[in-house]
Amino acid sequence: MTEEVLQPKPVTFPRLNEPAPEFEAVTTHGVVRLSDYRDSWLILFSHPADFTPVCTTEFIAFAQIYPELQARGVELLGLSIDSLYSHIAWTLNIEQKTGVKIPFPIIADLNKEVASLYGMVQPGASKTEAVRAVFIIDPKGILRLMLYYPMTIGRNMQEILRIIDAMQTSDKYGVAMPANWKPGDKVIVPPPKTIEMVEERLKEGYECVDWYLCKKSLE
Repeated sequence: MTEEVLQPKPVTFPRLNEPAPEFEAVTTHGVVRLSDYRDSWLILFSHPADFTPVCTTEFIAFAQIYPELQARGVELLGLSIDSLYSHIAWTLNIEQKTGVKIPFPIIADLNKEVASLYGMVQPGASKTEAVRAVFIIDPKGILRLMLYYPMTIGRNMQEILRIIDAMQTSDKYGVAMPANWKPGDKVIVPPPKTIEMVEERLKEGYECVDWYLCKKSLE
């Protein structure tokens, strides 16, 4: 009788522009569901472990930009494969040692349920910890962005703010953003789809490199 070889379970990943996977989870602020954040933007992010140096600097940085995110209608929700009591002790430790209070909830995901739904556990990086992932979910519950960082590299908060500004501006005005765009810069006008639209485009007074690449100011 041959011994059955167990194959590792495939890592699942959510997909852009589809509904973000629904969940219910215990956090440092009580039980939360993804649906609780409907009608607001949400940044769901994972970190490898509590009481680790890079993660600590990130949580301080996330707390510092939280008022700016709230001003944009954005909420924060953290996650790691740690216990609720570890999360509580860590956030208290951060406040005691640095004076920074962590104002947003953190999911305690010891059973890896939410981490598995979002592809946060990647064996090539770690078999027991969640990678540094960022998921931006819009007010309709649609997953709009995914970012993954190496375990040794902390996230850039100004880039996260820039992404939110870019997405919200794109949605509001129906435009696209060039490389390195920041608020106040010119935006890209959607390319024309017919010859007639090309001819009209060239009469609009946009800043054009050619018919397919034109920019305009929103101000």
